[in-house]
Amino acid sequence: MNFAGKVVLVTGASRGIGAAIARAFAAEQATVAVNYLRNGEAANEVVQECRLAGGDAFAVQADVTQPAEVARLVERTVDEAGRIDVLVNNAFRPYAFDPEQRTTFGELTWADYEAQFTGSVGAAYNLCRAVLPHFRQRAQGSIVNIVSNLVQNPVVPYHDYTTAKSALVGFSRNLAAELGPLGVRVNCVAPGLVYPTEGSGGTRAQFRDQLMAATPLRRLARPEDVAGPVLFLASPWSGFVTGQVLFVDGGLVMQ
Repeated sequence: MNFAGKVVLVTGASRGIGAAIARAFAAEQATVAVNYLRNGEAANEVVQECRLAGGDAFAVQADVTQPAEVARLVERTVDEAGRIDVLVNNAFRPYAFDPEQRTTFGELTWADYEAQFTGSVGAAYNLCRAVLPHFRQRAQGSIVNIVSNLVQNPVVPYHDYTTAKSALVGFSRNLAAELGPLGVRVNCVAPGLVYPTEGSGGTRAQFRDQLMAATPLRRLARPEDVAGPVLFLASPWSGFVTGQVLFVDGGLVMQ
């Protein structure tokens, strides 16, 4: 699964799942644009790791919820690397996955939902709008959006987060239907709880143990577990796959 000569833009790639995805593409000789929001030092560390892995990389700061910044992000990526072949929408508004401290429905405001919607669907919308003209020119491209297995199995009712990710699935499928004739594929990867990440850091060991016991593969996902399916959906190996959600949760969701 070689990505030599390909350019991949990964949002929220300075840490966690995004960093693992960036490193995995680089290991297959891709050039990776490592988007980050605030932590430039962490992003530059990922860039160095990508280069050590055998690919090339550069860091680009942008708030992906802001259309003007996204336009600059895409312009900078094309100026630096000459093209964009793959877009991975991984960035999302920070969220703490702690079942015991979660906000219940009665405590949530509509603004909480809007914030998560903006972080998930709004960011993906901004990136897809900015990248699409480049995909149209070459009549090809792949978009992979990171969602969650909670859309299918809300084992913990994180209302605002899961609702936003569910909307992102709908957004992705509509986009897949429209862009398919143009040669552009759109798919989703839906991880279960990924540990360790900043979001899962507050998840108590007791809950993690319970989740592992209920998982056929008897462990939690690591960031690297998510990267492989993303590469598959971005590669010619999945050239006849679009509009799909690939669950990466050790078998918790089977369909």
